Amino acid sequence: MSWIKNLVKISPTTSSVGNLFRNHESYTLLSRFCTALQHQQQQQSQTVQETEVVQHRYEGLAPTKEGEKPRLLVLGSGWAGCRLMKGIDTSIYDVVCVSPRNHMVFTPLLASTCVGTLEFRSVAEPISRIQPAISREPVTDGLSTLKPWKFKIAYDKLVLACGAEASTFGISGVLENAIFLREVHHAQEIRRKLLLNLMLSEVPGLGGEEKKRLLHCVVVGGGPTGVEFSGELSDFIMKDVRQRYAHVKDDIRVTLIEARDILSSFDDGLRQYAIKQLNKSGVKLVRGIVKEVKPQRLILDDGTEVPYGLLVWSTGVGPSSFVRSLDLPKDPGGRIGIDEWMRVPSIQDVFAIGDCSGYLESTGKSTLPALAQVAEREGKYLANLLNVMGKAGGGRAFSAKDTELGEPFVYKHLGSMATIGRYKALVDLRESKQGKGISMGGFLSFFIWRSAYLTRVVSWRNRFYVFINWITTFVFGRDTSRL
Repeated sequence: MSWIKNLVKISPTTSSVGNLFRNHESYTLLSRFCTALQHQQQQQSQTVQETEVVQHRYEGLAPTKEGEKPRLLVLGSGWAGCRLMKGIDTSIYDVVCVSPRNHMVFTPLLASTCVGTLEFRSVAEPISRIQPAISREPVTDGLSTLKPWKFKIAYDKLVLACGAEASTFGISGVLENAIFLREVHHAQEIRRKLLLNLMLSEVPGLGGEEKKRLLHCVVVGGGPTGVEFSGELSDFIMKDVRQRYAHVKDDIRVTLIEARDILSSFDDGLRQYAIKQLNKSGVKLVRGIVKEVKPQRLILDDGTEVPYGLLVWSTGVGPSSFVRSLDLPKDPGGRIGIDEWMRVPSIQDVFAIGDCSGYLESTGKSTLPALAQVAEREGKYLANLLNVMGKAGGGRAFSAKDTELGEPFVYKHLGSMATIGRYKALVDLRESKQGKGISMGGFLSFFIWRSAYLTRVVSWRNRFYVFINWITTFVFGRDTSRL
């Protein structure tokens, strides 16, 4: 995971550089983070001259001095980290963000970019727009190399918001052959692969079986992401591919593989409605467990071999290798253990939010689901907590021990939504399957789904992009010409 290759140092003020870190314990934690991010660098040779250039140009950030704002270091730029940076008071804190990307991805609409319903820039929001006080200068600017390197950053408050990684369950061949759907570059690769296979299917002399394999799109994982991508893909095939690639209309197909029930977070009535609509759209549902993935086919637990031209893996997330490497208390699922105030109890002034964190068993609370709405509200809560702490004089290292923290974080589920193609969607606004509230599927649900996500897109700029993309796609269809 080549984080440092795109390492971004973002700060609203210029901090003076000293010689000492604030304490040994914080240095050890950050050092392990940087070392984990450097894994690929250790696999590559690097000249002494390049190393000297990097160290000369950027050595890190020393502890803040009296008269300077306390430094808040945020690791990650996902839902939790960006919501935190949006809400933080930059008149109190000097904010530094370390992330492999300089933008946030609006993941609920990412599946739409794979088939051209939306353009990629519509779902990517620059961090500098989310928090205008943050500068736009990456630490790599002006350097003669983009290879990873190691540097140190001292902090007064540290927030771990580094997210999770796709779960492969240790299945052989997944990392080498499947494409995940968590980042913009994943969506770009899916779109490139899909359109490339469509063009390859036109090559003269191509055998019938090979043509069917190239045009077989397999999605593993029946959660909201897998189902939404399958629905988008089936719409793309029905409305665009069959008009412009008439020779493949009988060969291109979509298969959704799930070990249990699709959309398990929804009630039985909505799940059955989704299955019915997916079948109408031509999506084949297969119940099975993938045992092995090979370059052109995957093998199920019953021995069935499924050939594919495009394989998208969407089976949920788990703790990243970086999180697993940290010598910190963990929740039952292996995520960083926190208390009700998002604090990591074993190290003072360290917090964790989003998919990388979970409640310790000692809190008596169950770990919250890895959802965008959970991460966003944790980020909002922690921003308010840190603002209160800073105003009370607890912004500096070791100064918040006696600060009144206020009410602990409480999560209230706002409901779930998922689009299933053919201008249909599922909307369940109940707190639980047994609760009371709105629960329905159909075109009205699709309208609610689009309206809700249009208002949730971070900036007016991106809302405009999304709205215009939806209109042009409806009128002119999707673009099947660009890779």
